[in-house]
Amino acid sequence: MPHFPSEQLLTFATVLSEGTLDAAARLLHITPSAVSQRLKALEQSTGSVLLQRSNPAKATEAGEVVLRLARQVAQLEADAGRELGLGADGAQLAVPIVVNADSLAVWFLQALAKVPADLNVTFDLHRDDEQHSTSLLRSGTVMAAVTATPEPVQGCRVESLGVMRYRAVAAPHFVDRWFPELWEGLDSGSGLTGAALNAATTVDFDRKDTYQWAFVQSAFKAEGVPLPERKGPRHYVPASQDFGDAIRLGLGWGLIPEVQCGPEIADGRLIELAPDHPIDVPLYWQRWRTASRVLDVLSETVRDVSALYLRKP
Repeated sequence: MPHFPSEQLLTFATVLSEGTLDAAARLLHITPSAVSQRLKALEQSTGSVLLQRSNPAKATEAGEVVLRLARQVAQLEADAGRELGLGADGAQLAVPIVVNADSLAVWFLQALAKVPADLNVTFDLHRDDEQHSTSLLRSGTVMAAVTATPEPVQGCRVESLGVMRYRAVAAPHFVDRWFPELWEGLDSGSGLTGAALNAATTVDFDRKDTYQWAFVQSAFKAEGVPLPERKGPRHYVPASQDFGDAIRLGLGWGLIPEVQCGPEIADGRLIELAPDHPIDVPLYWQRWRTASRVLDVLSETVRDVSALYLRKP
């Protein structure tokens, strides 16, 4: 069984967070040579190359396992120090979390605001699509994730948060231009066709965003015709508020969380294209399995606040 000295784990994690050996040496107040020696000893004890000496430095596949261990050890040490009353120096624990953009915009910051100040933590938020966010858990980059993946990452526990419902919407003048013949059928969605949607300009969050295309496919499936290739022009707007604004301004149609667009649908500022066909995205909370008061309290606030905004699955 290999032994992992805490100073070697700390040095390895610091190199990856700072990007270079020199930057890690400055932060740790040791020489670059000492950093290199600690990394060499750690690689010898594991029998694996752990670090790609690139700029910035990156973990290898084996290094991701060790990075996860290093950050879990740091988490446990910080928790133990707090329980022993050794946190008087004012040092704050940084908690890295990956969150999808819509959760971040709608409810997640409110959960963080409810974390008690006496935990003395800061949050290092990473934004990634909920379909892809677990990769950051596997690599050890983050301690927790809001994700659409129900299967737990190794070393993590998972719980259901609820369902975020999306509505396909467009600005009235966009409907005038692209779907003029559909006004009479919009209330029931009967006038909407997959062909019309596929031809119209779409707003996508980024190139990982497949929700608009999934909505088009569902329209074709309902019509009983073969699914076409994606044809319409697309705008990419990678920020939740700006994404919604692009749709409100008529740049294209797209899917917006119901909690954000509901009032605008009600007063006619946005037109819902298919009221009977929302898109529901189940969301899950994955966190390290290690016992940690910080992660326990954070998980509790995430659970409580998400229940106010997400539908029950």
